[in-house]
Amino acid sequence: MNETTETNTEQQLVDPNQALTEVPSGPQELNAVQGFAKFMDDGGVFMWIILGMWVFGIIISVERIKNLFQYDIDGTSLMNQVKKDVLTNEVQNAIQNCSTNKSLLAQVLRNGLKRANQSKEQIQDALESSMLEAIPHLEKRLGYLSLIANVSTLIGLLGTIYGLIQSFAAVASADPASKAELLALGISKAMNTTAFGLISAITIMVIHQILTTKSEKIIADLEHYSVKLVDLLSTRKSAPSTQQQNHVDAA
Repeated sequence: MNETTETNTEQQLVDPNQALTEVPSGPQELNAVQGFAKFMDDGGVFMWIILGMWVFGIIISVERIKNLFQYDIDGTSLMNQVKKDVLTNEVQNAIQNCSTNKSLLAQVLRNGLKRANQSKEQIQDALESSMLEAIPHLEKRLGYLSLIANVSTLIGLLGTIYGLIQSFAAVASADPASKAELLALGISKAMNTTAFGLISAITIMVIHQILTTKSEKIIADLEHYSVKLVDLLSTRKSAPSTQQQNHVDAA
């Protein structure tokens, strides 16, 4: 009984070797934070300007990603449903379905469907007007991302030039024996701003290109399905006349 109790007690004790293997994760994370803080401090105030711009760019990117993916839908599925309703003379049902859909394509098609009984030119004008209202929602704030990427690179270069000026000024009055070492240290610190500026610019540029491609795809869908809707409504309006003419010819 005593041996069993001692065994259980030993199992409950922490193995010192095991504890040592689990502890380093904390110091490693701390060293990473300290290393980043030193990296930022060596670059000076320019590093914090670049960081602020990068954070601002990420905030814009998250907002744009959320909205663009909300605006985009399966256009083929929506158009097939609209076509089914139109060909069965259920235009109001098609309008209602588009009204409950939050995508830009559905909003554009809805405005075209509201002119279903009007002329082809009036339907086209309604669709074009809706597209002109929709496109700014797609391109909103994308220009800021391009600006942030370019300015981050330039600020990084400016920070490097400023750091080199300070380094050469400090070396001029230093001991000749240590000039080379001081100059190398100063240059390495000055290059931090260029590196960080490029990191910020590259990430923002990649995101900007992805969002631009997504926006262009949605615009292309708006144009494509607008043309298909015009053809569909024109076919619907001409169908009764064709049937009536065939009936007259047969008589």
